[in-house]
Amino acid sequence: MDDFEDLWQTAIASERVATVSPELHRLLHKAYARLSARQPDLRKIKQSLEELLTFLADPAGRTAANCVATDLLFALAVPRTRWEDLPKELSLILDDLGGALHDTISAPDVASNFESLPEQLLVRVRQWMPN
Repeated sequence: MDDFEDLWQTAIASERVATVSPELHRLLHKAYARLSARQPDLRKIKQSLEELLTFLADPAGRTAANCVATDLLFALAVPRTRWEDLPKELSLILDDLGGALHDTISAPDVASNFESLPEQLLVRVRQWMPN
């Protein structure tokens, strides 16, 4: 099993994410692949994160299962990746994707306080300017 699929299976194993949207797998896989590339293309990373966060901010994608699964996957991915070599602003966004995003539905005030609501993260990604 490749690294992403291993992370995906672990992230969706929880009862809290039993009903993830089928589209989430594709979006997360695309973002993970771009982030983990030997020579990351920052513009493509930005594009894939925008697609992911647009989905999570949309009423159809904004579910507890989708937000928890995304949070878990990013939290689990950190020790396995070389993301520390990415620009600091992007690294901070990735940290928040694996931080309080899981609170989006159950405790939105907490997620908002940590700038981890999908809409907040989407604004940050859109404002980030890759070199």
